[in-house]
Amino acid sequence: MRIYHDMTEWSRLRQTLPSDLSLGFVPTMGNLHRGHASLFQRSIKDNDATVVSLFINPTQFNRADDFTHYPRTLEDDLELLTQAGVDYCLLPTEQVMYTDGYHYQIQENHQSQCLEGTARPGHFTGVLTVVMKLLQLAKPHRAYFGEKDYQQFQLIRDMVNAFFMNIDIEVCPTIRETSGLAYSSRNNRLTPEQRQIADQFATIFHKDQSCEHTIAELEALGVTVNYVEDHRDRRFAAVTIGDIRLIDNYALNVRDVA
Repeated sequence: MRIYHDMTEWSRLRQTLPSDLSLGFVPTMGNLHRGHASLFQRSIKDNDATVVSLFINPTQFNRADDFTHYPRTLEDDLELLTQAGVDYCLLPTEQVMYTDGYHYQIQENHQSQCLEGTARPGHFTGVLTVVMKLLQLAKPHRAYFGEKDYQQFQLIRDMVNAFFMNIDIEVCPTIRETSGLAYSSRNNRLTPEQRQIADQFATIFHKDQSCEHTIAELEALGVTVNYVEDHRDRRFAAVTIGDIRLIDNYALNVRDVA
C-alpha cells in the first residue's frame, strides 16, 4: 500500500493512472473496524484499485469534546488497510483540507433538515463539504458508504448527482456485532456497563413495535433517546448512553410494525 501525506504528490500520481483503470474510494475518519473493512472488501471486489482516506474532520463535530475524544489509532488503521489489500491511503492534514478556512461550504436545505440534521446543527454541512473535497482529490469511479449512516449516504448520493459528478455512490449493508449492535468507532468508548446497555438498545430497537413503545423501553433502561422515528420506509434512532451517542436504522418494508 502506498501512503500519501502530500496531496499534491497524490494528485500527480492520480493523473498517471490509466484512464481505463477503475478506482474505488472509501473516505473514513480512522479507528477502523469490521464495518469499514466490509467497504474496503466491496471496493476491492468492484474495482481495479482502491484508495482510502483517513481524516478526522473537525467541521462535522458539533461538540468540541466529541472531536477531542474521537479515537485515534493510526498505526492499527494502516495495518488493517494493508492486510485488506488497499492500494492507496490518503492522510491529509486539516491545514491542507481547509486552506480556505472553511469559508466555502456545501449546504443542503431539504433532506438534511430532519433526524441528524435537526439533532446536530451544522453536522451535514461539515460532512458534505469534506466529502466534496475528498472526492475532488481521489477522483474515483465509485465511492462506498455504510448503510448505518443512511441519511448521510442519501445526502452524498444526491450531492454528487446535483453537481453532475460522474461518480457512483454505493451503499453497503450495516455490519453488526453478535448482539445486533452496529459497529461504530464510538463503541470503543463505552464502559463495560454502558456496553451492556448499548447491546440492549440494539435488541429493543429491532423489535417489531411502534416508535412510542421503543422509546418507552429505552427510557426505562436509562437511555437518553434523541429520536426514534420512521422516515421514508426506514426506522431511525439516535440515543445517548453516558456521553456516547449511537445511531442506527433499518428498512421497514420487510417488517410489520405494530
